[in-house]
Amino acid sequence: MTENSPPPFSFRFSGSSFDNMVETLGGAFGAFDAEPVGRAKDFHWGLDFSVCDKAVLLTGYHEAEFQFNIEPTVDTSEYLSIVVPRSGGMGVTYGSRIAEAGQGKLLLYNNFEPDSVIMHGQSNVIDELLINWPVILQTIGQTFEMPFSGSLDLLPELDLSKPEGRLIGNLTETIISGMRDDGPLLQSPIAMAHMTQALADLVVRLVPHRLSHFLENGPALIAPRHVRRAIEFMHANIDQPITMTKVAEAAGVSSRALETGFRAFRGTSPAAYLLTLRLRAARQDLLDPESKDTMKAICLKWGFFHFGRFSAVYKNTYGEYPSDTRKRVIRR
Repeated sequence: MTENSPPPFSFRFSGSSFDNMVETLGGAFGAFDAEPVGRAKDFHWGLDFSVCDKAVLLTGYHEAEFQFNIEPTVDTSEYLSIVVPRSGGMGVTYGSRIAEAGQGKLLLYNNFEPDSVIMHGQSNVIDELLINWPVILQTIGQTFEMPFSGSLDLLPELDLSKPEGRLIGNLTETIISGMRDDGPLLQSPIAMAHMTQALADLVVRLVPHRLSHFLENGPALIAPRHVRRAIEFMHANIDQPITMTKVAEAAGVSSRALETGFRAFRGTSPAAYLLTLRLRAARQDLLDPESKDTMKAICLKWGFFHFGRFSAVYKNTYGEYPSDTRKRVIRR
C-alpha cells in the first residue's frame, strides 16, 4: 500500500478530525490522552470493530502519525492485544523500553500496562486482535496450577520468521479473517471459544514470560508421592474446612516437608494451591448457566466465608469480579 492510497477496508467509523477519532476510541476503550505527531492539515481516519464474548477485532486506518496514553477506568476491559501491522507500524513504551510491531514482527501487550502508544507511518493500517485477559488468566491457572496476579511480563515482540512466531501469527490471522465483516466465527461461539483458548495456550507456552521457567523444568519435575497424596486429599475434600495440618497428616509427612515439597514441585505453597482449586471450582459454578445458587451460596460451598476477600482474590486471578462472570453467563 503506497502513501496516500485509499485504505483496503471499508470502515464503520471514519472522519477527518483528530479529535473525533479520539472521542470514538475513548468511548470504546477508556479515557484517551492523545496528540498527533507533527502537523497534519487533515487527519483522515477509519475504524471498525468486530466484537464477541472472547475477543475484539479492531481495524484502524490513519494518514498521519499520532501517539496516545490510555487511562483505564473501572469500566475498561483488560485484554491481551496482538498487533498485526498491514502498513506502517505501532509501538508501545514501558518507561525507557520500547517495543514495536512492523514488517515481519507482531506486537503483544496487556492494554493496562504501557505508558504510551505511538502509531507509525503514513497511511497506516493496523489489525489488533484483543483477547479477553480472563482467557489468559484461565490458561495460566490450568497450565501452572498456581495463583497468579500482577504483570505476566510477556516478551512483547514476536518474530514471524521463527516457528513459534509463524504458528501464533497464522492462528491470529485465521481468527481475524473469521471475525472480519461479521464473519462466521461471530456466529459460532463454541468455535470462537476453542480458537481463542488455543491461541492463549500457544502464547503462554511459546512466548517468554515471568513463569516460563516452570515450563522449562516441568517435564523433569515429577512430584513425589507425598505431594501427589496431598493433592488427591485436597481434591477429595475441597468443600470441607481442611487445614494444612490435616493435609500433611493425609500425605504422611510433616507440615514443613509438605511446604518444601509444594514449593519445589508446584512452585507455590500448599495453602495457595488449595486456594486455586477452590477458586476454580467457584468459577465453574459461576459459569454454569443451569446453576441457581446465589453468590453467597457458592462462596460458602467452596470455603469462602468473607465475600469481599473472595471477590478481591477472584479479580486478581481471573481479571474480573465474580459478579461480572455471573452477568456474562446470564446475558448469553
